[in-house]
Amino acid sequence: MRTMRLLVLTALLLAALPSAAQDGSAGDSPFVGDPKYPAPDFPTGVDWLNVPAPLTLAELRGKVVLLDFWTYGCINCIHMIPVLHQLEEKYGDALVVIGVHSAKFENEGQTDNIRQIVRRYELEHPVINDSAFTVWNTYRRYGVNAWPTFVLIDPRGSLFAVQAGEIPFEAFDRVIGGMVAYFDGLGELNRQPLERAPESAAAPASALAFPGKVLADAAGGRLFIADSSHNRIVIADLTTYEVLDVIGTGVSGLTDGAFDAAAFAKPQGMALVGDTLYVADTNNHTIRAVNLVERVVTTAAGTGAQGYQRAISGAAREVPLSSPWDVELGDKDILYIAMAGTHQLWQLRLDVGVVESLVGSGREGLLDGPFAEAQLAQPSGLYYRDGVLYFADSESSSIRAADIHTQTVTTLAGPAVNNLFEFGDVDGAVGVSRLQHALGVVGGADGVLYVADTYNSKIKRLDPGQRDITTLFGLGGLGDFRDGGAADAAFDEPGGLDYANGRLYVADTNNHAIRVIDLAASTVSTVTFPNPAALQIGERVTVVGGNSAQGEQLMLPEQVIAGGQGWIVLNIILPDGYKLNALAPFTAEWTTSGEAVTLDDASRRQRMVAPELPLRIPITASASGGDDLLHGDLTIYYCEAVKEELCFIDQVGIDVPISVSPTAATADIQIERTITPPELPADGLS
Repeated sequence: MRTMRLLVLTALLLAALPSAAQDGSAGDSPFVGDPKYPAPDFPTGVDWLNVPAPLTLAELRGKVVLLDFWTYGCINCIHMIPVLHQLEEKYGDALVVIGVHSAKFENEGQTDNIRQIVRRYELEHPVINDSAFTVWNTYRRYGVNAWPTFVLIDPRGSLFAVQAGEIPFEAFDRVIGGMVAYFDGLGELNRQPLERAPESAAAPASALAFPGKVLADAAGGRLFIADSSHNRIVIADLTTYEVLDVIGTGVSGLTDGAFDAAAFAKPQGMALVGDTLYVADTNNHTIRAVNLVERVVTTAAGTGAQGYQRAISGAAREVPLSSPWDVELGDKDILYIAMAGTHQLWQLRLDVGVVESLVGSGREGLLDGPFAEAQLAQPSGLYYRDGVLYFADSESSSIRAADIHTQTVTTLAGPAVNNLFEFGDVDGAVGVSRLQHALGVVGGADGVLYVADTYNSKIKRLDPGQRDITTLFGLGGLGDFRDGGAADAAFDEPGGLDYANGRLYVADTNNHAIRVIDLAASTVSTVTFPNPAALQIGERVTVVGGNSAQGEQLMLPEQVIAGGQGWIVLNIILPDGYKLNALAPFTAEWTTSGEAVTLDDASRRQRMVAPELPLRIPITASASGGDDLLHGDLTIYYCEAVKEELCFIDQVGIDVPISVSPTAATADIQIERTITPPELPADGLS
């Protein structure tokens, strides 16, 4: 990502723009764009999120429009999200922010993945999937060539300004405030609310929300989970997965204090030092210290403001940090920090309370060599062993090693050239192998490393001596949710992992779940909490897993049907005391492997709230007969009829072998799914 210094950006914007319009002539106003440069309209045929229908600039006339060209793994883009939120809160319906998501990575270009990230980042403004760079290329001649880049359009539809990099709120505020005041004075400002359809309203809260990292404490028998989008830390029993404690209110903030009063903001990596759990509190730009005995949270490093200095050493509470993404304990009371925001590794000397930069010049890149000269690219995962700090360097899609003794950085997996666009999904030796935005790395008992190859939705094994990486689990592609053996198990953008007692514990971020890999048995299972009510936040509807593992696969007996027009007749059987959720959408997706049974495009996917049962989906069976396999992926939300705020999710894949025969009496395919709710404690609360 292209990064610009904050002071330069501020100086450019504030020096170029007067503080207020001095007269009423549009041509002389500093807050009116040149009518010779009308903003290009949005292309057709692109996906929009958070709005019910695509927008046009014509219907946005009278509003200040701010285009944000971004890609979701970019740390500089992430840094701008709070600024955009602040602008939206201040200017309301006078301002429309539109995110133009022009993906760097192939995985980032998928609409379903962007939908996930829109929910994770809590974006409510419209977002365009610009995966083909159509909008980007339209604006390229005006200076759009980096992530993030911002384009400001005045209420008359003229281009006003284009600027790349991280821009402070104050600079935006001065310009947008001037525009709003000027056009409001002319009676041209449109404050009519824009119709929204926020993705965040598509489903109730899950028990976990985009968990980013996980820490397995084998000695203490505990599993620590960074429940990132719930802004809290969950402690569970390592064997039974009973929820033992929850740290944080669930509301984003920077508040020290008791477990039930403390607040975090998108916490990520954790490290256990005695009875203290250190947490990379990413969006607060701090390191938090959790005293597990006294049940109190304090701030160990950082000021709460984002820092920009690359070469610094000072008192831990006085030095600003920049998006710390992971922490790892080394030797001699050293806590290492993956400082994603400055593309460096830092260290916190716990004995003296000093924080300082350690590895990386701060220039984003993939360059090995001495600590001071090496270039890193958004390091996001750490593992320390025998004097070597291994790190997942996400934006260079590589796994690298910082040797603390020789003070040098080497690359172990991924490309061997300094090119941040060399990524993919290729096993093999360093230089040949390709990863895609890897976020996690951990060591096993036998000296090997395990990698969360995040955007490939895979878990891989790396031999650091041979510098050779191979896939262990995961099907790649768009990501999925499936337990089972190595050939079947699937993940969706896993962000972190840890090792204990022959098992890998994986934060399967986009699946809102913790997965467990038994390395000896080569199987994957999903953590199910026996006391899910302990994870509820207030009285809001919360969805937890059912008894059956999410991603369960069922093979039904063969059905013989007649040729012609027919139906998939789907019935869902719930026990007494349960009902389908009235808020979350039921979804079903259908495919066939042959040509004996066909569905039209409209019938392949259903998405509806509380469907009338049985559900009937039209099909056509070939008059000439033949065999086929019908596959359906179902997602069913259901709740207790009385305690409506506690809901469950049943995700199942169903295969039905089909034989089309002229002797059959009907062309209908009958499918029945009987749901067994989880067994909760007698009081339902503990």
